[in-house]
Amino acid sequence: MKSTKFSAGVVVLRRFGGAWRCLMLRAYRNWDFPKGEVEAGESPLAAALREVQEETSLAMLDTRWGESFCETAPYRGGKVARYYLAESSRGDVTLPLSTELGRPEHHEYRWVGFDDAQKLAPPRLQPILAWAESVSGGRPAPTTPVAQGR
Repeated sequence: MKSTKFSAGVVVLRRFGGAWRCLMLRAYRNWDFPKGEVEAGESPLAAALREVQEETSLAMLDTRWGESFCETAPYRGGKVARYYLAESSRGDVTLPLSTELGRPEHHEYRWVGFDDAQKLAPPRLQPILAWAESVSGGRPAPTTPVAQGR
C-alpha cells in the first residue's frame, strides 16, 4: 500500500467515568481521527501509531485489539483511510507544530462519546465509528464496515 491515496490512523479511546470516549481532531470544519500517509517501508499500523504521536503527542497506546482494522470507502479522488483501535490510558493531548506547515495540523481536539462522535464525524467515518464501538464492547455495529482485517 504505497499509494499516496492510502493513509492509516487510529481511533484512540480513553475511559472517562467508566465509558469510552474517542479522541477527535478538528482541522478547519472537518473532524477526524489522527491519521496520515504510510511512508515507504513502514507498516500501516506503525504509520498509524506514528501519526497519533506526531499529531497529538500521545505515545503510550495499548493496541489491545491487535491489528484488526476498518477502512473507509474511497473518498476525495479515491483515497482510502485504514483505522486501527487503541487505548490511551494516560498522557495529555497537545497539538504540536507541524514542521511542514509551521503551525499545528489541527485546530482543536475533543474526547467525545460515541454518540457525540457520530454527530461530529463526516459520513465516511460513520462505519468506522460503528466498528470501533462494536469492537470496544459498545453497541453492536448497525452497519457493515467497508473492509475489515485481522
